[in-house]
Amino acid sequence: KVDDRRDVIHVRGKKLGAAPQSVYIALHKPRGYITTMSDERGRKCVEELGRSVGVPVYPVGRLDKDSEGLLLMTNDGDFSNAVMHPTHHVPKLYRVTLRSPMTEEQKLKFEEGIVLDGRRTAPALVNIVSSVADRCVVEITLYEGRNRQIRRMCKELGYQVKQLRRIRIANIELGKLKPREYRRLTEQELEMLYSKVRNPEGI
Repeated sequence: KVDDRRDVIHVRGKKLGAAPQSVYIALHKPRGYITTMSDERGRKCVEELGRSVGVPVYPVGRLDKDSEGLLLMTNDGDFSNAVMHPTHHVPKLYRVTLRSPMTEEQKLKFEEGIVLDGRRTAPALVNIVSSVADRCVVEITLYEGRNRQIRRMCKELGYQVKQLRRIRIANIELGKLKPREYRRLTEQELEMLYSKVRNPEGI
């Protein structure tokens, strides 16, 4: 065991530097950015939005190019793996604007799960916030993270998505962050998130 506050370690005559401090940020990803560190096609990546943090930070999970909202970024691989692990069922809340009203029947289908790629999606929660003839706002909580899942589920039900914004991951809120802005997570937020990951039934 090593105490990096007191011990000095040499490997083959070379002194090892101190491990970089772990950094955890909540970023408001704008539309038009892809959730990668680089792109061979020259598209805008979230890597550039986290450069001012001071150390390289990597996205936790993904948020598709046409969507916006909360994205966690960190240099702590264990944290990232814990949050993304499918067995932990970390809830993610999205506010979605549709181009037509959602019926109660379609809402129930969405909540019970829809078959995508031969496998039914996990049960979800749907709350209809407002609905008029050509616009419907719903809040959707997912407990899994398939690629473009909400957009694909809506398409299966005949809905067009006008806007999709992720506003919460477990206990971490997007809050008043503007697009491109980020903030560091608090110790309290991290402790609460880890407790939810360790005890998913308590979420």
